Amino acid sequence: MDYDVLIVGAGSAGLSAALTLGRCRRRVLVADGGAPRNAPSAAVHGYFTRDGTRPAELLRLGREQLAPYPTVAVHELKITQLTPLPGGFRAAGTTGQGHAWAGTARRVLLATGVEDKLPPLPGFREYWGMGVLHCPYCHGYEVRELPLAIYGRGHTVVGLALLLRNWSAQVAIVTDGAGHLTPHARRRLARHGIAVYEQPVTRLVGGPDGLLRCVEFADGTFYECKALFLHAPQAQRSELAAALGARHNAKGAVWVDKNMQTTVRGLHAAGDTTPGQQQALIAAGQGNQAGICMNEALTREESQ
Repeated sequence: MDYDVLIVGAGSAGLSAALTLGRCRRRVLVADGGAPRNAPSAAVHGYFTRDGTRPAELLRLGREQLAPYPTVAVHELKITQLTPLPGGFRAAGTTGQGHAWAGTARRVLLATGVEDKLPPLPGFREYWGMGVLHCPYCHGYEVRELPLAIYGRGHTVVGLALLLRNWSAQVAIVTDGAGHLTPHARRRLARHGIAVYEQPVTRLVGGPDGLLRCVEFADGTFYECKALFLHAPQAQRSELAAALGARHNAKGAVWVDKNMQTTVRGLHAAGDTTPGQQQALIAAGQGNQAGICMNEALTREESQ
């Protein structure tokens, strides 16, 4: 095999796993397939010792700290196919220069993350990561005490609205049509001063600072706010796990066991690719865990 481990994805999970495996003197290739999910954000928050660091700078530091480990390489490379082999996998893909690439590895770690499916309305994509946000733990403090909106319907949006009350007393729900809220949910929201706007949304209006100014409704009215939160539907950024028949949960995340291994032997996953909370620090921790588990699995194979 060309490598002990092929890591597909060069975000927090992938680079963390590469660091762990490099320190184990494993032959590692990190395939960097493009910008991470948090690239539009102004900063990564809640990351121990790196709170407020720009996403690109965090990854630059991660790559820089791989340099002392001669068995680890990071290349601009998009992996498009994995084929099981006795004792590993054959991988194929395309380099950053558009050339075909192929190689083999004993184990593969998928750290490709997810893609957010934003509503097809003006303003959502333009202000994503700045005025349109997904995680109050990542961004809530920066918009504390400002008027906030939550976009969505049903019980999920109720929980998010109540959670955001920790950061602001000015919170409203924007359902973009019938909210599908139960009478009990409406009473809870009213008790906490959370208004519900069920008019269809036309667009989000923002300013050059990246923050929002208001939500514009189809009837010509507005709700003034500085940020809008939503739990957008997600899809895997890579179909490699699905193509190999790996199990996914009901939300589309790749299932892993305690060793961060999928239902396909030798195929591991970490970070937002897997179920659970989605934060850069958690992804880095999972990458570290996956690196340890893969090294120990390889050691057991070599010790037979």
